[in-house]
Amino acid sequence: MGNLLYTAAVILLIIWAVGFFAYGAGNIIHILLLIAIIAVLLRIIQGKKPL
Repeated sequence: MGNLLYTAAVILLIIWAVGFFAYGAGNIIHILLLIAIIAVLLRIIQGKKPL
């Protein structure tokens, strides 16, 4: 489960970066970034390495 969570966070960060720099997709990209950050923080709080 933790590995899946981290993978989802990385994918969301990549999607955010592409959307932010290439398309300017608006607020949805920032919501995805927020979800990715929360996923990484949850992984850190659980005591697992973020990378």
